[in-house]
Amino acid sequence: MKCESARDCIVLLKYGELPDELAGTLEQHLMNCEGCSAELDAFQEFEEHLAALPVLEPSPNLLAQSRMRLDDALDMIPPRGFLAQLRTNVYRWIGHVQSAPALATLLLGVGFLAGNFTLRYQVAHAPKPAPVVTVTHPDSVIANVTGIVQTPNSELVQVNYNRVTPETMEGSLDSPEIRKLLMVGTSAAATPGVRMNSVSLLTSECMAGHECQSSTDGKGIRHALMVSLRYDQDAGVRMKALEGLQRYVAQDTHVRDAVLEAVANDADPQVRQTAIGVLGPVQSDSSVRQVLRTVSTQDANPYIRTASYQALQGSPNIQ
Repeated sequence: MKCESARDCIVLLKYGELPDELAGTLEQHLMNCEGCSAELDAFQEFEEHLAALPVLEPSPNLLAQSRMRLDDALDMIPPRGFLAQLRTNVYRWIGHVQSAPALATLLLGVGFLAGNFTLRYQVAHAPKPAPVVTVTHPDSVIANVTGIVQTPNSELVQVNYNRVTPETMEGSLDSPEIRKLLMVGTSAAATPGVRMNSVSLLTSECMAGHECQSSTDGKGIRHALMVSLRYDQDAGVRMKALEGLQRYVAQDTHVRDAVLEAVANDADPQVRQTAIGVLGPVQSDSSVRQVLRTVSTQDANPYIRTASYQALQGSPNIQ
């Protein structure tokens, strides 16, 4: 996402009109772009400043003076020129044509025949297009991931993806190029099967402790799993992302916040119940207990209320 599009999305976000499919892309852009982050902060400060100002109603004298000045300005408008009169006459003639159905039908028929003849002439005399030649460039941008196949009982992964034409890369899960393609496969533009395979393989890397560190630039495996947990439409993909993030919930507050959002807001009850179990190592944390207490008393799902209550009973109280 470019900065110009991001600033438009910021305005839509503040007015609650940002589409869900753009929310994840905007969040990733804000983590990488200081200028757009400053734009969002400035927007919030501006709203807070406006909210603090009192709302003043115009006085009756001001309204009366404004109406008088408007009447004077209308009286000072010069008479219409030749072009304005010509435009008026054209509109009047169009109105006469609309009031005469036979004449309007005749004009419509003549226009249709003239347009058809012109189109046939242009098609007949148009130059023949040259055959398209597709050239694959090694440094072209990856468009999307179309398929993932893992060799059984090994770390060998084959990833099919599109640049200008479909291409295939085969290598180990430890390869940075393979991991980059897998993270591209977690995006909302990929098919559900590709997203599930990508998240599953990244989860296995995190569970095995293979380079799943927190990334401040928004490009790491852990960040990709958090984005999938927050925004993916497939409950199975979100469940798999939870598995990959489970071992980091105690050490990474960003992961903890993402899991708490799943507990409070996820649309799938099974995902929410799993997220409650993932929070087991940090149930004594004050923010975790606050969310669990709110869910246990206010959530509409009785099973989720029960699971939250049991989690609270199994953790020590904070003095």
